Formats: sequence, C-alpha cells, structure tokens
Amino acid sequence: MDSVRNLLDAAQVEDSVGALPYLREAADRLTELIDESMAAAVLTGQASLRSAGAQAGLTENAVGPRLARTMALGAYADDRGRVTAAGVERAKYDLESGVPKQPAAAPSPMRFKPRRST
Repeated sequence: MDSVRNLLDAAQVEDSVGALPYLREAADRLTELIDESMAAAVLTGQASLRSAGAQAGLTENAVGPRLARTMALGAYADDRGRVTAAGVERAKYDLESGVPKQPAAAPSPMRFKPRRST
C-alpha cells in the first residue's frame, strides 16, 4: 500500500505525460494487492471464488487466472493457467498439513493481447 501511495504522490507532481509511468506502476501494484487479498480470502474460507471476485468487482471468469498469478495459489493453477475450486481445496489441505506448494516463478503482470493484428 505504501508503494502505491508513493507512486501516486510522484504522479501528482508530474504533467499528464510524465505521470503515466507512475500511474501504470501504481495500477499494477494495486492489482497485485487485490489478487493476493482474494487468494487469502478463499484460502481462509472467508469467501468463495465467486464472492471474492464479486467483492473485487470482477466476473467469475476473471478470478481463476488472477488467482493463478498469486504467491499463495499460483502453484495450484491448472494447465489452462486458472485456479479452480478443486485447486483451492487442495491448497487449503496443503496449508493445514504445513506443506503448501510454491510456484515455480513469479508470474508477469497480465496485459491486454489483441486477438488479431488489425
């Protein structure tokens, strides 16, 4: 949260063009915080996948890929790059037994990819 605040403060003293890199970085970090908070909520049983996504203003289809990018649940993503309810249940079991899986590498931020070049 502090890094997001610092980036927003830095953006505030810049002109509109100079502020863009700071705002982009702040948005990326805020997205990471939202994703990690959703992961913590589903791991602790405070929320289901659907309700965590709804609280974050996301559609149900957007939650799985975002959870797959988290430190807590990244290792439980399926081959499509999504965390499912089954993955969450496995993660809960592993957490309770004291041996949670660790993701192989930190994922890169999600970016828009056009479907076609035109």
